[in-house]
Parts: sequence; structure tokens; C-alpha cells
Amino acid sequence: MALNLPDYPLNVKKNGNRLLVFDRLRKRFVALTPEEWVRQHFVEYLIQEKQFPSALMGNEVSLTQNGIKRRCDTLVADRQGKPLVIVEYKAPEIEITQQVFDQIVRYNMVLRARYLMVSNGMTHYCCHIDYDNNTYAFLTDIPRYEDIVAG
Repeated sequence: MALNLPDYPLNVKKNGNRLLVFDRLRKRFVALTPEEWVRQHFVEYLIQEKQFPSALMGNEVSLTQNGIKRRCDTLVADRQGKPLVIVEYKAPEIEITQQVFDQIVRYNMVLRARYLMVSNGMTHYCCHIDYDNNTYAFLTDIPRYEDIVAG
């Protein structure tokens, strides 16, 4: 499926009647769903185009919110290990709505990352949160990692 991202050669294999894709962050094969296709391409985009260090990234990161276990799709930490970016993915045919932003904001109540990103592989949003001034701003492009940690 064509996405609004560069086409990266992903490691895909068949297991019985299921397709699997290698997740470089989890270091294992996972079920290849439309959302996973978006995740793997977006992660490669962050690493290859925006110089995000893969060692500071994790997929399906567990968190507890109000006593309920949740998982955020991708978490990027700063060099001190603090949450810096949360990314939420949807399948390409899923419209990015207010509900999607509400979901990532709920995760961020626990994690307090400075950047929130949402992508369905076709449309990408990036939001910077300024906790000092209690403001947020949507950015026109996804910044490079070094620009994020410098700002």
C-alpha cells in the first residue's frame, strides 16, 4: 500500500496465511496490519530522514493511566531517558479525528512528552507542547531530532 512517506524496504515474511513484518525497535516479527505498515514506515522515516536515534525509540510502550494498562504506539526519549515524543498511528483508511488526538493527549497526561505526532500514513500531524506557558502549537513539518532536543 502506497503511503505519503518514502518507500522503505521492510522485511516481510509469510507464516502460514499471515504476513509478518520485522519491527526493528522490538527486534522481532509482528503481524502486518495496515496500522503496522504505517508504524514501520513512519519509524523508518523518523530514523532515516529526521535522524531520530533508534536506541531512544520504543514501539508499543506500556503505561498505566488511572490504574488501566495502556500502550502508546511509539515513544521517543531524550538522552536522559525522559519521554520526548509520543506517536500514535492509524491505518491509512482511518481518518484522523479529534478522538485520535484525545487518545494521545490522555497518554501524555502520564508521559508529559513535549511533542505529539499522529499519522495514518497519508496525513501527519506534529504538535509541540509548551508546559511553561500552557500552550501548544501545530508544526508545519516534523522536526529533526536534534532540533527537538535543542528546543
